[in-house]
Amino acid sequence: MQFKTICTCFLLVTFSCNNNANSTSNKNERKDTIDNKNGIIQQDALTNGNEYAQIKSIPLPEGFSRIENNVNSFAYWLENVSLKKSKTVYKFDGSEKFNQTAQFAVLDISVGKKDLQQCADAVMRLRAEYLFSQKEFDKIVFIDNANTSYKFAEPFTRENFIKYLDRVFGMCGSASLAKQLKIKSSFNNIKAGDVLIRGGFPGHAVIVMDVAQNAAGKKIYMIAQSYMPAQDIHVLQNPDNENLSPWYEVNENEIIQTPEYTFKKSELKEW
Repeated sequence: MQFKTICTCFLLVTFSCNNNANSTSNKNERKDTIDNKNGIIQQDALTNGNEYAQIKSIPLPEGFSRIENNVNSFAYWLENVSLKKSKTVYKFDGSEKFNQTAQFAVLDISVGKKDLQQCADAVMRLRAEYLFSQKEFDKIVFIDNANTSYKFAEPFTRENFIKYLDRVFGMCGSASLAKQLKIKSSFNNIKAGDVLIRGGFPGHAVIVMDVAQNAAGKKIYMIAQSYMPAQDIHVLQNPDNENLSPWYEVNENEIIQTPEYTFKKSELKEW
């Protein structure tokens, strides 16, 4: 069985599912500050509001249209996920994540009160929430690194669902989820619900929330993550293209640079 590992915080987050030191500022009085040691800007929460109600409300670049999804699909469910009015990312203990520059918006999905819903866990949470909403309870199954299956069983109540997820988060992670997911045949076929994942102890995972395309067939996509310690799931900014952000373009580059991690195109997987 695979247990959640406790990892030391590293400044080089590309090697771990980790975040920077805790913020001790008062969120109601804080102004933008710079951490002299790490050189990271801490944004002012008072001016950090979000105007978009759902994923599908986030504007598209000119000439692009969202790819239409079946109303019963995971992709359709994801684009209808609600967003919080605040862009501030909070950790499971109610404190703010130190780096508030990575996110474009925050999903209105509970992080819980335990340090469990981290990166791969957030992906599993969204997948499980979709299946729960569709009452496809028999499909809510996750497998740990020792190939032990965890199936959601009766009673099919919300309370039991949350208890089940806590158990899954404690036993499964990026290594096991990377094994459970299927290799994507082509990055050009990217769709909402796909997962960029590097399995490890720790590894990291982000989920594709939305995909759009223009008349020439060029695709763009949006991704979201949680991190360590457990924190709000948030839509990521695009650090390589501020004009396109929060969208990422499907291009010839083999490397995908996110604000806090670097992936390879070959690490895209699907359910």
